[in-house]
Amino acid sequence: MSIKDVAARAGVSPGTVSNVLNRPEKVAGSTRARVEGVIRELGFVRHGSASSLRAGHSRTVGLSVIDIGNPFFTDVAAGVEEVASERGYAVILGNSSGDELKEERNLLVFAEHRVRGVLITPTGTGSGRLDQLRERGINTVLVDYPATSPDQCSVAVNDVAGGALAVSHLLGGGAERIAYVTGPLTIRQCLDRRIGAEQALAAAGRDPGEAMRQITMNAMTARAGQEAAEKMVSGGRLPDAVFCANDLLALGMMRGLLQAGVRVPQDVALIGYDDIDFASASAVSLSSVRQPTHRLGRVATELLLDECDNPESHAHQQIMFQPELVVRESSR
Repeated sequence: MSIKDVAARAGVSPGTVSNVLNRPEKVAGSTRARVEGVIRELGFVRHGSASSLRAGHSRTVGLSVIDIGNPFFTDVAAGVEEVASERGYAVILGNSSGDELKEERNLLVFAEHRVRGVLITPTGTGSGRLDQLRERGINTVLVDYPATSPDQCSVAVNDVAGGALAVSHLLGGGAERIAYVTGPLTIRQCLDRRIGAEQALAAAGRDPGEAMRQITMNAMTARAGQEAAEKMVSGGRLPDAVFCANDLLALGMMRGLLQAGVRVPQDVALIGYDDIDFASASAVSLSSVRQPTHRLGRVATELLLDECDNPESHAHQQIMFQPELVVRESSR
């Protein structure tokens, strides 16, 4: 497959395809989108790199994460790099920012660099390009995302159990009205943590629809958490407790509440998720649901390199870690 094939399918010149690959800023947005759609459809890798792929792989692995600004993914990446370095590999990092198109571009770059394998926390429900990578002999492992197929390795954390841990703790502290502050539920982790929260409410004999209010933000950052706090404070009666889908949201929520004169935990109890380093260092130390972030990265990389080095004996594994409740000052 060549640039000419892509050009013919997209109805443009080979030069336009070349510009999309090498100088995308020179191509009109609608044309670039059409060409990129054909590239994804055909699973095209530029010709020189395709030849390199046939010749072998480099001593690199690709890592695609949703948000490298989140310390959770920084810790995962540290675990990945640690094992890769021990085995003589370098890591190419791609940050999707939760954008599926950007994720696909990252995977294309990985393929062009002849990576030995790819570790990915997929956006949405996953990426069809993963199958294309595997067809090209590039092994993949899902990170912080459970595989749905037995022929795919994955390393994840039981987020349903984690959501239940958080809300059971808040209920045990006497909370009657709980707010769940989350990013988009298209993010698998956000949805699973909500499901766990609802299960905990139901187990306590509470109607989740009445006992829990959801506040959905477009991002899972401290800024978004503070904006959620401002919405909550201006919206009238406050909940007794807030469960945030990650610690960045929770730290922003705490800042917003404290600035509004709302005491944590006396007026509103608060719990986050991930147990990043900043959780214990905040003005009011943050209760959180801990994930084994560094271990996620290490184990995922070990699985990937085992599959690469021992294809005949490798057994696919779907590893599910259990989260841990860490209680600090922000909750009763």
